Amino acid sequence: MDFLFDPNLWIAFAMLTALEIVLGIDNIIFISILVGRLPPEQRDLARRLGLGFAMVSRLMLLFSLSWVMGLTEDLFTVLGKGISGRDLVLLGGGLFLLYKASHEIFVEVEAREDDGPPPVTDAAALKTASQRALWATIGQIGVIDIVFSLDSVITAVGMVDQIGVMVAAVVASVGVMLFAAKPIGDFVDAHPSVKVLALAFLVMVGMALTGEALDMHIPKGYLYAAMAFSLGVEALNIRARAKRLKQRHSVA
Repeated sequence: MDFLFDPNLWIAFAMLTALEIVLGIDNIIFISILVGRLPPEQRDLARRLGLGFAMVSRLMLLFSLSWVMGLTEDLFTVLGKGISGRDLVLLGGGLFLLYKASHEIFVEVEAREDDGPPPVTDAAALKTASQRALWATIGQIGVIDIVFSLDSVITAVGMVDQIGVMVAAVVASVGVMLFAAKPIGDFVDAHPSVKVLALAFLVMVGMALTGEALDMHIPKGYLYAAMAFSLGVEALNIRARAKRLKQRHSVA
């Protein structure tokens, strides 16, 4: 038990937990966007299952470190460039994010009313459709969780060499994300302009993942800085709209 009093261990745990939370921001946004399409009574379940899958996938990857690190070795060469298993996973995830985020932006901006499913009146059919939508959403969350988890685990291996610290950091970070997912999702649903902004952020993340697969590294700090600046501007817009609405009501 003496290792628990090692300050270096706690510093590594704190740094890795913070990193896992930062790397999980795009995961939370993606989950919030998809969950927002579900009926209100299913959203909490979908969030918990989605983040639970994220934790399980990261832990499984941590316990198979030799396989994960083997993914960085070239499998074949295309036009003189080596392609590894990690490259294929990032490329697939990046293209999936680009498609999904672009489609959601189109639905939100151009086809919000026309894109929904036809109305269902039969109770049994409605329940079946609802369950199908729930599991389809969880499946999409699971796919992108694997992509985000792979990059997160490879980063963790580069920072810490103790598997116990990695596992504790993953569990702690998912716990924080589980706590934050609902308020973030509710805020995104309540502000359509923020939702479009979040989808645009996912487009950037998809481009970054695709570029990473092609050896064009884009530091995520740049993406987060751009997103933080955009959110700051949008916060001012939300405050200005609320102030104008309040003045309009006071005049009326």
